[in-house]
Amino acid sequence: MTTTLAFVCVQNAGRSQMATTFAEREVAARGLDDEIEIVTGGTDPAEHVHAEVVEAMRAVDIDLTGREPREVTFEEVQRADYVVTMGCSADDVCPAGWAGENRDWDLDDPDGRDPAAVAAIRDEIEARVRDVLDEVTA
Repeated sequence: MTTTLAFVCVQNAGRSQMATTFAEREVAARGLDDEIEIVTGGTDPAEHVHAEVVEAMRAVDIDLTGREPREVTFEEVQRADYVVTMGCSADDVCPAGWAGENRDWDLDDPDGRDPAAVAAIRDEIEARVRDVLDEVTA
């Protein structure tokens, strides 16, 4: 059985992109590719991933230059076992009758922040991704 974990944000250009790439890296490192599916998207996607987020992730050897924000669909959220929002509401994407778990990580938006602030947000996201994967694979 595959567990679907969705990282949702408004623009899908910062926090959810970082969470997704950390989750993808962690899933691969743990050999869970056949057990965990990662989905990401936004309710109102931006045109590109925020430049300061690309730089912050580059500092930890993750390249986001090819990533593009995308819209998350009701169907993706409905089939997700866990939906993690990034300090923004999932009300726009969580359909009535959805049986999954919703977590809101009350995180500051990195858009327009200085490098130190973005790095702190990045590091918090990385730790939370490890924790949620520990929980869903326990």
